[in-house]
Parts: sequence; structure tokens; C-alpha cells
Amino acid sequence: MQSRSPASRTGRPRSAAADAAILAATRAALVDLGWSKLTLGDVATRAGVAKTTLYRRWAGKNELVVDAVAELFDELRLPDRGSLAADIEGVVLQFAAILARPEARNGLMAVVAESTRDDALRERIRTSIVDRQKRLVVEGRTRAQCRGELPQETDPTGSARTIDLIFDLVAGAVVHRTLVSAEPADEEWVHGFTRVLLLGLAGAAAESAEG
Repeated sequence: MQSRSPASRTGRPRSAAADAAILAATRAALVDLGWSKLTLGDVATRAGVAKTTLYRRWAGKNELVVDAVAELFDELRLPDRGSLAADIEGVVLQFAAILARPEARNGLMAVVAESTRDDALRERIRTSIVDRQKRLVVEGRTRAQCRGELPQETDPTGSARTIDLIFDLVAGAVVHRTLVSAEPADEEWVHGFTRVLLLGLAGAAAESAEG
């Protein structure tokens, strides 16, 4: 089923408080009801708003759940622990902690499953979650380059590819570990993963220098 076109943004300005209440209510409904039983009517009741308020902001349940989950990932911050390895470990532990929350786990798995037959939903996941969180890779890489831990990359195209690759490696590994394998991404696992990731980055940097 294809997502409908985005809801109109005309009319009165949006209320940030109402948006926050709606997204929080959506996450609570995901935990209590699950994806299949969640309705916009239930979310509206929980949030204390009219159902029409939801439809003025979101075209349907798919888009609403993506935004509710995206807000959780916006909580991620890259800590400055003094080294690239420690910074990576810090943000990966945060990411794993978010994925351990029932509302994040249920919501993310539901919208990813739905997106296999909904191109518009897949695009919304990419823009609302994936592209927004690549900021962490950009920030961490820039910080590491300033410390001299990673070489500068002058080719914008190559730099963008590297950022995409790092994000895919981190997100893919943590999502698989926590949601597919259902194993803990604890400090021991995160330490080992970070070591492997840094070995790969060092090898890529050496290869680039040789080229």
C-alpha cells in the first residue's frame, strides 16, 4: 500500500507542544497495542487532540510512526571522550540503548517491514532517520581529523561515500545485533566492534594514501 501525499501544511501554525504530545502518544500506543492495532484515533485520544489535528500533520499511520521513532534517534549525541575509539563506543552504546526501548524496537521494525512495499515510506525513513543521523558520522570524522587520527579527504564525492559507508557499518551492525540476533550490544561487544571498525578505517586511509 502506497503512502498518501504529505498532508497540507496550510492554516494555523503548528504547535510544538501538540506535536510532542502526539509523538509521545504514538510511542506509548506502539508499546501497548503494537503496530497492527495502533490507530490514529487512539493516538489522538492519548494525546488529547482531535483526530483531524493528526491528519493536518501526517498523511497516515506510517508517516506518524516514522516521525515518532525518528524523534528518539534525535536524542543521540556524539560524546567527546578524547579519542575516536572512545567517541564511537559512546555513541554506539547510546544507539543500542535506544533500540532496547520497546517503542523504538517495535516502531522501527514495523515501518521497515511496511517499507518493503511502500516506496514513499522507504524514502521517509531515509530522510527522517538515516540522513538526519549521518550528522553523527560527519561530526565524529571531522573531530578525528582535527585530532590527527584520520587523514583529511579533499574529494567531496569520496568523502560522502566514506560517510555513507561508516554509517551503514555502524547502523547495520547494531541493528542486526540488537533486533535480528537479539543479543546485547554491551560494552564488551561495542569495544570489539569499534576495534574492527577502526582497523577498517585505517586500512581504507592507507589505501587512499597509496592511490
